[in-house]
Amino acid sequence: MKNFLSKLFHRKGREEHPYCSVIVAAAGSSSRMGGQNKLMMPIDGVPVLALTLRAINEAELTDEIVVAAREEDLIPIGNLCKVYGITKPVKIVCGGENRLESVYRASLECREEAAFLAVHDGARPLVSPELIDRTISLAHRTNAAAPAVPVKDTVKIVRDGKVVSTPPREELRAVQTPQVFDADLLRAALENARILGEAVTDDCSAVEKLGKEIYLTEGAYENIKITTPEDLLLAAELLRQREVQP
Repeated sequence: MKNFLSKLFHRKGREEHPYCSVIVAAAGSSSRMGGQNKLMMPIDGVPVLALTLRAINEAELTDEIVVAAREEDLIPIGNLCKVYGITKPVKIVCGGENRLESVYRASLECREEAAFLAVHDGARPLVSPELIDRTISLAHRTNAAAPAVPVKDTVKIVRDGKVVSTPPREELRAVQTPQVFDADLLRAALENARILGEAVTDDCSAVEKLGKEIYLTEGAYENIKITTPEDLLLAAELLRQREVQP
């Protein structure tokens, strides 16, 4: 891997941890929100994306933020960063036609010194700085890590409307973001997926296609992804509960 050792640690004046760039996937169409940009919709008065960016900004092991966004959102997101006090370096770039292309483009815009790349959904505003740091720390040891929670419901494998099998629930996990990887590994995985033209639902899937192992750390059930209007209501309640806890 090119210049791996030189990228491994921060440049002079930074704390001794590998430089980590966080890619925020924020270029989706919000199709299930009736055409409204869900990332700009408020949760208790604060836009979804602002909550996401604040959590990343407060994490100790993150160093820069690269947001992949729709072209019409570049300036509004820049303003959002100023209004909500994002102090870490932020770069906002145009995303692609799908998530894979957006993350790939953003990965090329991350600083050369980045030894690790974390990818987080812009629509997961309740992620905690602690969860972010825990996942990055695991990636430091394994090169590929993600948070996950046990699946609560029984899951069925279905074909043509018929149940084919029922996988053991104790073996199933719902994988969340951020997903964190060695920078060269993630870029290679994304490039491979682009060449194959295969759809990947998350970045772990792209890395798995290279035959690499993904290690999981404890996620959080409140680390929900905002997809429908009902999710906004749930997120607002979860946020209020978090704020009243001692």
